[in-house]
Amino acid sequence: MPIKIPNNLPAHKTLVQEGVMVMTEDTAIHQDIRPLQIALLNLMPNKVRTETQFARLVGATPLQVEFTLVKITGHTPKNTPASHMLAFYQDWEEIKDRKFDGFIVTGAPIELLDFEEVNYWEELAAIFEWTQSHIHSSFGICWGAQAALHHFHGVPKYPLPKKAFGVYRHRNLNPSSPYLRGFSDDFSVPVSRWTEVRVADMPEHAGLELLMEADETGPCLINDPAHNFLYMFNHIEYDSSSLAEEYWRDVEAEIEIDVPHHYFPQDNPHLTPENRWRSHAHLLFGNWINEVYQTTPYRLDEIGS
Repeated sequence: MPIKIPNNLPAHKTLVQEGVMVMTEDTAIHQDIRPLQIALLNLMPNKVRTETQFARLVGATPLQVEFTLVKITGHTPKNTPASHMLAFYQDWEEIKDRKFDGFIVTGAPIELLDFEEVNYWEELAAIFEWTQSHIHSSFGICWGAQAALHHFHGVPKYPLPKKAFGVYRHRNLNPSSPYLRGFSDDFSVPVSRWTEVRVADMPEHAGLELLMEADETGPCLINDPAHNFLYMFNHIEYDSSSLAEEYWRDVEAEIEIDVPHHYFPQDNPHLTPENRWRSHAHLLFGNWINEVYQTTPYRLDEIGS
């Protein structure tokens, strides 16, 4: 089944070209089945790229999904045209009375700030609390995952001596988890962050379940059943070129940066990188959507009751 997105969203053309089944709003209105309601709180600077990355993964599932784009109330992004935000995004204050089957919180380029120093932290903390009564299952990505883990469990983040940057081999720590169904024993995941969380800081009796980790970059995916939250500290949603674009952006800005680990062929940044994580990205989000579908109430108003 397809994903339903706004008729003129820029992601539409890209997704169709890639073979993702996309349904227009007009077509979806005439169907009787209840689509899953999935919202994306997009904190990344490049809104169009990020919404396309997540729509690609959510839309590859065999279920109809209605995708809602959300932003921090009153926050004006610097890198996305105001016309795009006005056409496709809703402030959280506008949708906070609604309930959703799934909710994704993206990363944000503010890792080195203390959480409480972020100018929208108060609203984000309110959003995390809101997920407990209005969302069936939530999924935090990179800084969004760190922020949620800190909010619910007080887990700190630590600055790294240099950026964890590249594609790293990860281990499947629980093949029986519904979220890792079909996963290889080891697999590649893109990493791009200046901070880390540590397993030693996880509260002992909080029921947190470490599902993925890497020797070089630490924990990657944690399940928090008590809060219906998945914490993914890396960027499994990234496009093939995302790390290359970040690398060349920093080079041009004369920011000291290493060539991304195990990403470019022969570690040569002039060669085209190969994508070694795409299949597992689709698998992870497919498993998450399936788990949401299998467990969410048919009536949206029963979520959180």
